[in-house]
Amino acid sequence: MTQSVPPRPAGGNPFAQPPAPVPPAPPAPARGNVALGALTAVVVALVTAGIYGAVVGATEYEIGFAAIGVGFLVGFAAGKVGGANPVLPLLSAALSLGAVCLGQLIGTAILAADLLGVPAPEMFTGHLDLLTEAWQESADAMTFLFLAIGAFAAYSGARKAAA
Repeated sequence: MTQSVPPRPAGGNPFAQPPAPVPPAPPAPARGNVALGALTAVVVALVTAGIYGAVVGATEYEIGFAAIGVGFLVGFAAGKVGGANPVLPLLSAALSLGAVCLGQLIGTAILAADLLGVPAPEMFTGHLDLLTEAWQESADAMTFLFLAIGAFAAYSGARKAAA
């Protein structure tokens, strides 16, 4: 005949429960995925370029420290998601340069749209040649210095986030 009650534990306590099983550890976050890190860097570069362009358009100034922030955010996001791959800091620096330039073009489009009374998206899409020409005329040594510092911030941000 089979028993309906489990056998007594060895310690003699009939109410003792066996130890609960330990749940498995949660999976580690996805790191080291270069493609995901690069995609993250592209998305962050586009978002920060838009924000930087809005700041330039609202203040009518190219704020150099914002360019450094754009670079750091692009690099930090790429390094955090993509890991320590040596390609990501270089890619982040290049994307940072593009994001800052795009942000300055967006800001120039906003300023020109206010002057001419046309919508900024129309100014940006329809007259990109005029915007790049205006940007080239207004660029000075400080513009290129902050571009370089922003690229360095992206490079170092990616390396620090991956560590």
